[in-house]
Amino acid sequence: MTTHWILGPGAIGRLLAHSLAPLVDVSVIGRRALPSRQLLTAPEGKVRVQHLTSLTAKQLVADAPEPPAFVHITTKAMAAEAALSSISSVLPSSTSLVLWQNGFYAQPRITQTWPGPVLCATTTQGAYLTGDDGVVHAGRGPTFVGDLDNQHTGLAEALAALLSEAGLTASAVPDIRSRLWQKLAVNAAINPLVALHGVRNGELRGDAYSGRVMAVVQEAVAILTKEGVLPPNGGEGDAAWLALVWQVVENTANNKASMLQDVEAKRLTEREAILGPLIECAERYGLRCEVLKGLDQELALLEARF
Repeated sequence: MTTHWILGPGAIGRLLAHSLAPLVDVSVIGRRALPSRQLLTAPEGKVRVQHLTSLTAKQLVADAPEPPAFVHITTKAMAAEAALSSISSVLPSSTSLVLWQNGFYAQPRITQTWPGPVLCATTTQGAYLTGDDGVVHAGRGPTFVGDLDNQHTGLAEALAALLSEAGLTASAVPDIRSRLWQKLAVNAAINPLVALHGVRNGELRGDAYSGRVMAVVQEAVAILTKEGVLPPNGGEGDAAWLALVWQVVENTANNKASMLQDVEAKRLTEREAILGPLIECAERYGLRCEVLKGLDQELALLEARF
């Protein structure tokens, strides 16, 4: 049985651990150990008990166990490099990494510096934590896997097959860079608004928020067009991007987005990884991005209160 380490026991990390545990040997690694008895609540409401191996990074380095086949890094984007550094002393340089971060910050940086294969995963699976021993799987959606240089097709296909067997419908794709940008646009349209207003994803469909969602998408589309990112699902223009955003909102209507979870816990958000790349590109191309900048400033003011 292959071994998978999951570095970062947040919502997606624990959902991944629960899903993979019946198929592979899984260890969850964080700054502190979690209770071994963990609960997963499915979208339909059924609760499943799973016993997961939980270790701290310090324990892992001290014990120096056999290296894993994959290390899934499921921390926040700004913490991914430090998290990897905390366990790199016990990892062979050939170890395969899988990056699950939002935004487009950690992926190019780690791809450039890690000598082994680096896969990137983007998913619209929705999940949120209910404490140290619980995670709610709030909505299902597709997962895509690939690498930025399209050099590890076989590895991506093998991982996608495993994820699909685990119940997280996944596909290996040659255009993961574009899909990461697509996910970035979706995150930019959803996460800041739900975080600022304290609402679930589905509430964005209402009149109070839908106009701002469309304004974010309009700015993001202009930026992504300059970046050469094609509209999703073979569509055209703003309509294709809006359709993708509303589909994700529908699929994750009951989800508490990761940025909202951060705000509720009074943690710094991933605004730099989600809004930052879009704002940077807009400025580089001389495009207006007042809506994106406004959201970034609102979040910065909110974080300052923490």
